[in-house]
Amino acid sequence: MNNRPSPQFLVVIPVYNHRETLRDVTIQSLRTGLDVLVVDDGSTDCGLESLKDLTCLTHILTPNRGKGAAILAGAAIAAERGFDGIVTIDADGQHDPASIRDLIEKTAEQWPALVIGNRTMVAEEIPRSSLFGRSFSNFWVRLETGCALPDTQSGLRLYPVRELLRLSIRTRRYDFEIESLVRLAWGGIPVHSVPVPVHYPPSDERISHFHRLWDNTRLSMLHTMLVIRALFPWPHTKLAPKKTGDEQPNLLLHPVRLFKKLLMEHATPSQIATAAWMGVFLGALPLIGIHTVVILYICHMLHLNKMAAVAASQICMPPVVPILCIQVGYYFRHGELLLDFTRETLVVQIGERLWEYLLGSLIIGPLLGFVVAAASYFTIRFFRNRKTVQTVEADRLATDQEKA
Repeated sequence: MNNRPSPQFLVVIPVYNHRETLRDVTIQSLRTGLDVLVVDDGSTDCGLESLKDLTCLTHILTPNRGKGAAILAGAAIAAERGFDGIVTIDADGQHDPASIRDLIEKTAEQWPALVIGNRTMVAEEIPRSSLFGRSFSNFWVRLETGCALPDTQSGLRLYPVRELLRLSIRTRRYDFEIESLVRLAWGGIPVHSVPVPVHYPPSDERISHFHRLWDNTRLSMLHTMLVIRALFPWPHTKLAPKKTGDEQPNLLLHPVRLFKKLLMEHATPSQIATAAWMGVFLGALPLIGIHTVVILYICHMLHLNKMAAVAASQICMPPVVPILCIQVGYYFRHGELLLDFTRETLVVQIGERLWEYLLGSLIIGPLLGFVVAAASYFTIRFFRNRKTVQTVEADRLATDQEKA
């Protein structure tokens, strides 16, 4: 029997110039029966004046500091008031505040946890840029954490306050939600998704402060930093104790089980294609004598299929790809191909050839990797779809025979 007291939650609404929708979102949030805190991030439209008759808390940041700063301010206030978690919801009316209860119900299964509202983005009015942005973000978060999440950009989230405030999060704007997700996952906090409805008003009525150039640049820089950090063999801040029974058996003592695990881990078509690209890219680099070790390490840290990566890297074995890389590098340095194969050019100038090898591999590796990744993806999709059709046909025949 679980005698743990139920966690208490505070609804936090970060707002920046959303006067037209703020009042309705706040009223709907109050109807959940939870306390509500509106954090005004330096708005200039006097939106808080529309809330004077409502029983909600307010907090003002000046000047504008970014959505992440508003969420952290809300988390700090929640901690001071004894709340265990916060549920953030955007002030633009995109989310239905009734969904807040769905996120809270998920914590009954596991706490502390991060719960994200998975927006059902299937309607025709959903901007294609939003659909692409979500898929792009999902890919990188899975690479960084190993978590296959359906919606990593949703603003409807439930955070554990104590764990969130323990993190050293550098970002303060839209990129905050990605960094906090990744760092919480690294810290051992489970991440769950709950399906929630979403409403996108017509484009001429939509209020968004997301700057496509600068915010996308920030997100790209963030993912670059997170991938590098994921590769760095320094332990992450642990936020949750390891549970009894989580210990994994030593697979080195069971080589058959180890081989099966390596074959099956991260084995969707897109995951195998990504691993194949990584294997070819690393295989093309002049990592003489340590290719396999480097590939296994990076694929382990980035949650990629190790067997697929190692297999794909064999395409880069000498002599074809290394010679091609040297020729490309030589051409970029001298404007012509290397045609003089003498002791002088191959032995005495070995340092020059290695430098050209590296330059050429940075061009050949990614391009060849894309070709191999695409071939891997479509081949796997073809055979899996074929197998699915065969399975369905076999089930149908078996059913017909039973009826006969």
